[in-house]
Amino acid sequence: MSALLLALLLAAQDAPPAAAAPAEPPPVEEELPWPPGAPKDDYGLVAWCYGALSGYLDLHDRMIPEVSRIEAQFQRPGSTLAQDMKTYDDLVTMSRGNMKLFARAMQAAEKASLKPINTRGAALIGQGRKAWAGADTLPVRTVAQQWMGWTLPARCAPTATELEKRAKLMGTAFQANAEEEAPPPAPEAPPAEAAPTPQ
Repeated sequence: MSALLLALLLAAQDAPPAAAAPAEPPPVEEELPWPPGAPKDDYGLVAWCYGALSGYLDLHDRMIPEVSRIEAQFQRPGSTLAQDMKTYDDLVTMSRGNMKLFARAMQAAEKASLKPINTRGAALIGQGRKAWAGADTLPVRTVAQQWMGWTLPARCAPTATELEKRAKLMGTAFQANAEEEAPPPAPEAPPAEAAPTPQ
């Protein structure tokens, strides 16, 4: 072995290892608090958020008449009732968009997971909906006031976005576990033209 080659090999051994690429994208900002009672994993949190938000949306039609009465009674200076009520329409539109995001993220995670997790997801959706469990027994005014002041926990949407992204990246690695699809049938060849009859 030449002295030059030996020197290169020794230098390579002493060199610091190359920085490994991060295995996962950076987590959702740590300063965002976890909602009380919510699961501490991303999939569980998104399922819980889906349940809590679906409970909020399910109460909309029942709450709006009382919300309108409260808003009219405590009218803000310089605004109209229609302007104040539009806020709730905007919140519903945003909430429906978040529901779609949560559903996509859960479906992507379920598809990428090696083990079935959808049963746990369904249970956590139910757990999230329990945030509104007292709505049927409390006075409508009390529920309406809680409904007006409720906001989706700040950690829900960014966690769902990261979960969907990560699950889609991982999904290709799990394609080997999917059942192989039968190849599509080959297109039929066009009928051959009849050979001309020799004269």
